[in-house]
Amino acid sequence: MITRHRLEGGGSSLLLAASLLLAVAATSAAQEQPRLTNGRIETHAVGGNFQREFQALAGKLAQPTWIGYTAPMIPGERQMCDWNDGWRTSTLPVTPVHLEPPDVFFVMFRIESGQVARIRSYSVDCPLDAGGRSVHWFTNVTPADSIAFLKTFVTAGQPVKVADNAVSAIAMHEGNAALDFLIAQAKDNASTKVRGNALFWLAQRAGQKAVGTISAAIEDDPDTEVKKKAVFALSQLPRDEGVPLLIQQARTNKNAAVRKQAMFWLGQSKDPRALKFFEEVLK
Repeated sequence: MITRHRLEGGGSSLLLAASLLLAVAATSAAQEQPRLTNGRIETHAVGGNFQREFQALAGKLAQPTWIGYTAPMIPGERQMCDWNDGWRTSTLPVTPVHLEPPDVFFVMFRIESGQVARIRSYSVDCPLDAGGRSVHWFTNVTPADSIAFLKTFVTAGQPVKVADNAVSAIAMHEGNAALDFLIAQAKDNASTKVRGNALFWLAQRAGQKAVGTISAAIEDDPDTEVKKKAVFALSQLPRDEGVPLLIQQARTNKNAAVRKQAMFWLGQSKDPRALKFFEEVLK
């Protein structure tokens, strides 16, 4: 925030200069692009309806190609460079060391025969090898447009892997829109894999809304595998939240598989409260 001060001789100029610097910094963050080798980036500024422009571009591509854009990321240290599914990290030996965590990440789509075949999320420090091809990069994609577009892949008829990766990409977006979407998917999505993935990402975001949804899944989800994933999600919460909830599940849940899973993750936590609980059980 810039507070207006009356300055002698050039106060208005200083204010204008400061405003321009902030605008340039914001634009730079919004339009950050990958560290690409063995290829080049072709940029496309969104001029109207992002989804329509994306689909129009995808329909023109004659060979498998990647399209991407930059989105705002939830706070925290995260590195997403481990994908090894047709899109390889470069062998460059040096990656940047961030003194502060990046506040953006890259959402990328592999286009095959004019359709989205894969969705990937990458952190900004990932050096990417384009395999000798161009990568098309949209600028000025708003967070709302990004989430709305990704939601279209979490629907009936979409391949489960594509839907699952779309959920992961939405989960990395900051803001309540992404959080509310995750809660809805954890409760209602027909796919057990997508429900489990949504629960995992809710744990990464923490917060009381997330904890309530995770706990409800343990009690109410009809699928035992989803219940077990929800227990794992508890293990991903900050310890002061997660460990007491795991102890509660291990102590009182009626489902033997849930109790076993809770005890497993308590053992992995190496938390003194878990040790005390195990002592009580053994005695």
